[in-house]
Amino acid sequence: MAEQTRNDGLIFYVNGKKIVEKNPDPETMLLPYLRKKLRLTGTKYSCGGGGCGACTIMVSRYDPQTKSISHLSVNGCLFPICHLHGAAVTTVEGIGNTKTKLHPVQERIAKAHGSQCGFCTPGMVMSMYTLLRNNPHPTLDDITECLAGNLCRCTGYRPIIDGYRTFCESENCCLLNGSTCNVLNGNGSAENGHAELFSKDDLLPLDPSQDLIFPPELMRMAEDKDQSIQRFCGERMTWISPGSLDELLQLKADYPQAPLVMGNTTIGLDMKFKGIFHPIIISPTRVPELFKVNHRSEGVCVGAGCSMSDLKSVLEKTINDFPPENTHTFRALLQQINLVGGQQIRNVATLGGNIASAYPNSDLTPVLAAGRCTLVALSKDGRRRLPIDKDFFLGFAKTILKPEEILLSVFIPATRQNEIVHAFRHVPRKENALATLNAGMRVWLNDNSNVVKEISIYYGGVGATILSADHACQKIVGRPWEEATLNDAYSALFDDVKLDPAAPGGKVDFRRSLTLSLLFKFHLLILQYLKEKDVIQMEVPQEMQSAIQPLPKRILPGYQEFQNVLEDQSAQDLVGRPMMHRSALSQATGEAVYCDDLPYTDGELVLAIVTSSKAHAKITHIDFSEALKLPGVVDVITAKDIPGKKFRTFTGYDEELLAEDEVSCVGQMICAVVADSKAHAKRGAAAVKVSYEDLQDCIFTLEEAIEKESFFLPRRQIERGDVEKGLRDAEQVYEGEIRIGGQEHFYMETQSFLVVPVGEEKEMKVYLSTQHPTYTQEAVAETLGIPSNRVTCHVKRLGGAFGGKVTKTAILASITAAAAWKTGLPVRCVLERGEDMLITGGRHPVWGKYKVGFMKNGRITAADFQYYANSGNKVDESVLVAEKILLHLDNAYNIPNLRGRSAACRTNLPSNTAFRGFGVPQCMLVIESMIDDVALQLGRLPEEIREMNMYKQVSLTHYKMEFDPENLVRCWKECMEKSDFSHRRKAIDLFNQQNQFKKRGISIIPIKYGIGFAEGFLNQAAALVHIYKDGSVLVSHGGAEMGQGLHTKIQQVASRELNIPASLIHISETSTQCVPNTCPSAASFGTDANGMAVQDACQILYNRLEPVRKKDPKGTWQNWIMKAFLEKISLSATGYYRGHDLDMDWEKQEGRPYAYFTYAVCCSEVELDCLTGEYRTLRTDIVVDIGRSINPSIDIGQIEGAFTQGLGLYTMEELKYSPSGVLYTRGPGQYKIPAVCDVPLNFNVYLLAGSSNPHAIYSSKGIGEPTLFLGSSVFFAIKDAVTAARKDAGLTGPFQLNSPATPERACLACATRFTNMVVAQNEPVSTSGPARPWALDI
Repeated sequence: MAEQTRNDGLIFYVNGKKIVEKNPDPETMLLPYLRKKLRLTGTKYSCGGGGCGACTIMVSRYDPQTKSISHLSVNGCLFPICHLHGAAVTTVEGIGNTKTKLHPVQERIAKAHGSQCGFCTPGMVMSMYTLLRNNPHPTLDDITECLAGNLCRCTGYRPIIDGYRTFCESENCCLLNGSTCNVLNGNGSAENGHAELFSKDDLLPLDPSQDLIFPPELMRMAEDKDQSIQRFCGERMTWISPGSLDELLQLKADYPQAPLVMGNTTIGLDMKFKGIFHPIIISPTRVPELFKVNHRSEGVCVGAGCSMSDLKSVLEKTINDFPPENTHTFRALLQQINLVGGQQIRNVATLGGNIASAYPNSDLTPVLAAGRCTLVALSKDGRRRLPIDKDFFLGFAKTILKPEEILLSVFIPATRQNEIVHAFRHVPRKENALATLNAGMRVWLNDNSNVVKEISIYYGGVGATILSADHACQKIVGRPWEEATLNDAYSALFDDVKLDPAAPGGKVDFRRSLTLSLLFKFHLLILQYLKEKDVIQMEVPQEMQSAIQPLPKRILPGYQEFQNVLEDQSAQDLVGRPMMHRSALSQATGEAVYCDDLPYTDGELVLAIVTSSKAHAKITHIDFSEALKLPGVVDVITAKDIPGKKFRTFTGYDEELLAEDEVSCVGQMICAVVADSKAHAKRGAAAVKVSYEDLQDCIFTLEEAIEKESFFLPRRQIERGDVEKGLRDAEQVYEGEIRIGGQEHFYMETQSFLVVPVGEEKEMKVYLSTQHPTYTQEAVAETLGIPSNRVTCHVKRLGGAFGGKVTKTAILASITAAAAWKTGLPVRCVLERGEDMLITGGRHPVWGKYKVGFMKNGRITAADFQYYANSGNKVDESVLVAEKILLHLDNAYNIPNLRGRSAACRTNLPSNTAFRGFGVPQCMLVIESMIDDVALQLGRLPEEIREMNMYKQVSLTHYKMEFDPENLVRCWKECMEKSDFSHRRKAIDLFNQQNQFKKRGISIIPIKYGIGFAEGFLNQAAALVHIYKDGSVLVSHGGAEMGQGLHTKIQQVASRELNIPASLIHISETSTQCVPNTCPSAASFGTDANGMAVQDACQILYNRLEPVRKKDPKGTWQNWIMKAFLEKISLSATGYYRGHDLDMDWEKQEGRPYAYFTYAVCCSEVELDCLTGEYRTLRTDIVVDIGRSINPSIDIGQIEGAFTQGLGLYTMEELKYSPSGVLYTRGPGQYKIPAVCDVPLNFNVYLLAGSSNPHAIYSSKGIGEPTLFLGSSVFFAIKDAVTAARKDAGLTGPFQLNSPATPERACLACATRFTNMVVAQNEPVSTSGPARPWALDI
């Protein structure tokens, strides 16, 4: 048949506006199209791989057959614009704004305090909006499911859930045990006398009639059923969309190597992250046969083009249509589908794509294979029906499908009488994560018998393809389903599952253990089935039933308690009240401007960095000749192009901006390519060829650094008392160690810069995302060889930072400025997530060793600590981190004889840097681990040892600083009481006695955290306050707003001091032009310093106005300001705060490095599956002393967010490096931060009442960093649960559990029967030496 080709272009709608794109580039995704072409910057770029949800938008389509409109949330970063023909796109800008009208989804996340840095907020809003478009009355499960594909690094998710819970309150969604939640503040209620964080009384009602209608033109287009081929040709790629099955088959015959793209969740990722290029793409989204669903009596046939969401609906219908005994395969598949990616991925990823991509850890293929499913492969030569089995998959990403064949449909048979199918899955995060290992298992039993007629066991994640456990099946078939049979199968599994120690993905022992554990779970499920059918009489033993019971997952309403303001406080005075983040509404509508949201200017260039591929080598040659030949490439910037200083100096060590002669880590920056677009710059960077000469002696691990004495100096030591004597006098001495892994900042907004040459007198304007504008100003000025007064840095807001936007940010800004200097044009640089993770470093991995002496009653007499921090290739702030480690090594414990030594180790990994807590979360985990070991050694409870050794009276720290721990003790007692600790400890003991394979653990952890900079000069701050003639006030200060609510608190301060409504006060940005010589927004000191500076400026102005007020005491603020102007009274003032004179004398080992301490205590309880290592945090109670809170909603948000980040650090976040020093984990696909599914099911925060702090503004305390360490309460609760499991295995006493306590570590530490079988089966190490592991143990 003759090919009919249409070239009318793409026709689609965006926010109700028609778009006709005549020549779309197939390589363009919807996200950059929206942001750059349409200037709709509310939708954010964060990961670029569909893993974080920041780019979520809604795509709507009309189905002419069902006459219905579907609304789908999708990831804009993976959605090709060529897919959009006939679609209506809705972005966050299209549903509401602050100028006209907000949508309730936007309002509720803002008012519930669910937006901090705000970068993830538009994505959250659009996920929830799409849910409401499809279901205006969602349940809480619907809400958590729709948000599972959205990540947030700031909030801890609780306020987001609380805000959106209001949409389902009327349905009593939280009905549980006969009680309903009260969501007045997502927690307690006004009825019991407690203040509320937000009120729902004045929330906008949800009115679906106000939503944008689907464009009638698109309905008519859909009804017309245009069958012609669409063909779009871009710069390098051609996109062909056939309108019929015949055309598709002809195209596949003509272009057999061209991939089929439906959801773009596999091909898109391969092209973006693996550099795979396809000159031709075939997109069969308009071929109706690929979407047909045919229900038959023997099963259901599903078109290969059906998305996971479609398949879910089909299976739900099929389950209802068939008798229960025939639905086992359907149910198993449905269970897996619910966990494939996030909702955005499930909405576009297809069944056929999942099979044809042939990834070994696919969640569906093991179940499809075990469930006897078949598929139809079609080509011009005919059709083939193929079983989905081990022979279908030839190798990694390879199947027996011929290049010219397409996958047409999949047949899923109903299960037969006495045939049972189950699916299993283990993941590094409970939701939105690729499986570590999964399985599909099917058994067919003889009638009224437990004898196995047929069995099929498939595993994914243990090889290059899915694996059929044939040996194990042979041991089972024809035999009765009983323990003896399964015992033989377990042994046979070792012949089936062969994993090399260097197998990709690592976790070899764990994965082998999981194959056994999951088969054991299947065994119990079949025994349960046989008992229900009265085939066998024996019940599954009560203590073993926990192995097949799911972990709890329902999120309960949390509780937040804070002090009310005094009754006589003016309603206008907002200090102490839970005021909404001042930018929350703008963040929720997408109007809030971040660095990369700034408009593109004419001639603007984009910069891409070229990094080292070697860990330690000489650079012999840089060849960029091919790069300069590429379209759009303008220039290449090397160290030779830097007119001024080519390095930055940190604590006495130099760090090159761009490497010239030698590289010392993979990811070190060598040069930069500037081009007219991001795509061209990336291609140019890829074309730069760097020649190396390898250098010997790469150092990656701490052991290697110690052996080769590779340290950054100085190495610090501190001691009090006589440690040697204390150890001698102790009744018992124990030596132990713990390793704490590193952590990626994973701020949602990657490093972003725009440098604009002004054009005269060498002036440069730098727009960027940094915590320390002055430092960047100095760096750029020195790099360009110009005075600082020619460089102005502008920071509107940051999309998160956590310590990671100071040092490397200044270097990246300097490189970008050098490019702008050389070209004379504006240059923009926005790192991609993988680049950011590779280049910028993170939290220091630490190896802590300790020797502790103690008495039999638990009193610790002496402790000796040694800390080694993996600093990476450059010093950065590592020496300062090593110092802070020593200053906090005691945590909350009064140990009379105490010694600590720390070393910053130089290695050939990317340099690590500041990260929320600055070494404290590492060193405190060491001492708490020591306390745990003392308790285990003595057979006592850890909380008894903690309480016994805690500071209780006015004391001196080990650096001779006096403090009063009264509030620490109060926090401890209140947390014990509010968490009902004693009662729960007994309940947990009973639970653990009754359950063999599920164990619960509980832990209570204190913290004493020093606030302020030990380097006294960093504690100063300045502010500039202008009052305009209309009475409006503009406040400028030196702090950067990065989600911590600094600007909001500053607004509250100015409102109180000037005695005016906060609505009159505006904070525009942080600029070195307004406030010079600023200090970093860090060390939990931002409000302390800048608040005092603003207070000073406001008091100066208020005092100046006193004569005017006296003359007209009843006048208005506006009248007073105009009169002051007419009387020539200055309405502008500079405020200054000198800050505390803090210092630490390391020679004398004494000082006052902190202004005061923030105290907190946290109790967490977990339930652990000993067979898989998976856990749930059942409940967390935090009591925090933050003095008198300036803004309880912001402070509680900081507490919860820090806790959640700590939970990630101590239980799930793992950085993995190859043996040659290459970072594997470069995005959310490989690196898992906590998601909605990780929130404690019952999360309660209490601010300590009756506390004050004379050392900070309005008696408040710094709170940004301290509570991150409280996430360790979950780590120690897991360890407590593991201890119970080990007790069942006959193991007692101390044991080493390293951080993070991942499922792998927890499972192996439990020493179950199956992990022991794996250890026993491990072959002895060959004489040629140990095998090279897949990843280094950093």
